[in-house]
Amino acid sequence: MDDAHAAVDEHVDLAARIDALLPVAVEVAQAVIGSYEQGGRVYTFGNGGSAADSLHFAEELVARFRRERRPLAAQSLAADPTVLTCIANDFDFDDLFARQVRAFAREGDVVIGFTTSGRSPNVVNALAVAREMGALTVVFGGGAGMPAAEHADLALVVPSDSTARVQEMHVLLLHIVLDQVDRWAAS
Repeated sequence: MDDAHAAVDEHVDLAARIDALLPVAVEVAQAVIGSYEQGGRVYTFGNGGSAADSLHFAEELVARFRRERRPLAAQSLAADPTVLTCIANDFDFDDLFARQVRAFAREGDVVIGFTTSGRSPNVVNALAVAREMGALTVVFGGGAGMPAAEHADLALVVPSDSTARVQEMHVLLLHIVLDQVDRWAAS
């Protein structure tokens, strides 16, 4: 039971400390909205639990978050197992998302990487490629956020090295972003 209380205490403490990230979350929402207003798309990706967060983010844009509204163009690059296994097998796991970014992303799109450590090579590489291509890059990171944050125009870096706590804050932050995008799309 002490572990459960410690987890809740750690969660609450960290949630109180992410106030500093709220202005960045608003910037991310505005960037997504701006991209959509110009005919852009959103691409997301990550590994493991971060892949699940990338899927969650994209599906909420395509379907809806809280409001009835039109569908928005979004795709998680972690979703297609045939593409993922082909790239990992025929090329390199570190190219998993960068190769897809090259195939799909265009100037003016928003490319969002999720990495709880900030060090996932395939996320870092994809953000670097997206930036080179003229897409706006966003990272949902943790710890110090590096080196992924070096390749992000906007960085939501949760100040924790606990994967579980970082993922919990990523869900809160992505819901904050989605709520604003949802409101815009429903108007």
